[in-house]
Amino acid sequence: MSDEIVQIEPLMAADVERMAALAREIWYDHYPAIISTAQIDYMLEQRYAPAVVRAELDSSNIWWDKLQVNGELRGFSSFLLTAEAGTMKLDKLYVRTSCQRRGYGALLIARAADEARRQGCDRLVLAVNKHNASAIAAYLKHGFTVAQAVVKDIGGGFVMDDYIMQKDLRGTSPK
Repeated sequence: MSDEIVQIEPLMAADVERMAALAREIWYDHYPAIISTAQIDYMLEQRYAPAVVRAELDSSNIWWDKLQVNGELRGFSSFLLTAEAGTMKLDKLYVRTSCQRRGYGALLIARAADEARRQGCDRLVLAVNKHNASAIAAYLKHGFTVAQAVVKDIGGGFVMDDYIMQKDLRGTSPK
């Protein structure tokens, strides 16, 4: 990252199609070994359809960020306040496969944690597929712990078989 210009900025409505295309690229690079392509298509439509994302961009309790390196979109994240007081959920965090292991995910996690603290939260949570070993390892490295295992019906005949991971934000302050 030394000579790169790395920027994390709010995702704008004009960025939605590019972000959705990147999500599709990343999901098809990573998830076929974990879930079926039918489930990938279902979840992409459920979570990244432009109308869905634009509605979330208009919400005061959901944040979307884009990570650009030298002006190129390489990752994104989304996080939201939950119904549980003091808890922010890191709902999405993706970095282009060819750009992983460069610290970009850590920057997106830090950004979500900072916003969580600004919103008065002392805990950051996320859900990760139980078979997504690389993501689980990355989250453990960044201070998350496994809190529970859950299986959630998401419709369409599909389930999410996840670990809920959490990171304690107490004792740290926003940047």
